[in-house]
Amino acid sequence: MATDVGVQSSTAGVEIIREVPVPVRATGDPQVLGWLVFVVGSTCLGLQLVGFVNQGALGAPLSIIFGATAFGLLVSAVWAAYLGQTFVAGAFGVFCGFWISYTMLVLGLTHNWLGITALTKTDSGVVKGTVLAFLLAWAITMALLTLATMRLPLAYTVDVALVDAALWILFIANNADDPSGLTKLAGVVVFVFAALGAYIWLSAADQSLGGPGYPLGSPLRQ
Repeated sequence: MATDVGVQSSTAGVEIIREVPVPVRATGDPQVLGWLVFVVGSTCLGLQLVGFVNQGALGAPLSIIFGATAFGLLVSAVWAAYLGQTFVAGAFGVFCGFWISYTMLVLGLTHNWLGITALTKTDSGVVKGTVLAFLLAWAITMALLTLATMRLPLAYTVDVALVDAALWILFIANNADDPSGLTKLAGVVVFVFAALGAYIWLSAADQSLGGPGYPLGSPLRQ
């Protein structure tokens, strides 16, 4: 809330200067934060999937995924909601939920927070089923989000579609006898959507600094 100076006359003829509140419309672009933290988390996950870090070290990317990406996306979602950018807030909120739930899945499985480890004594497929359920649920969710982005510039639609593709590849990989090759393929897809996310961020950053932004393509649906 900004202030302005007003002048009010008293009964004694003396002018009294007072500050009068003047509403100021909030401005800014949450994408300048949201897309960059999305890129760093995606890059870290991709490095694990392609084997830069042992694929079995599931907790390796969590410090960035939870400490930077999930937190930054939460801030971006609240920022967008404050500005009245409904879809941006919803999209960032969904991605924030994905990264938080991924963190909870990994920590839950490795620390037995979810009570799943005890069940493996009687059912060896319970962990596999849990991971598959996670991947399937989020693959469906990202497919819906992809359809919703078709009114946005093409780059947004392609980026979310690549996220969805990576989830489906991981779903298939976790059903395969030898998942390492498919897991690495998913890592490559992750790098691609991280790179495209970086391009979108550069466009938003350029606009925030007074530039025209970069070409993002025409929407698939007008």
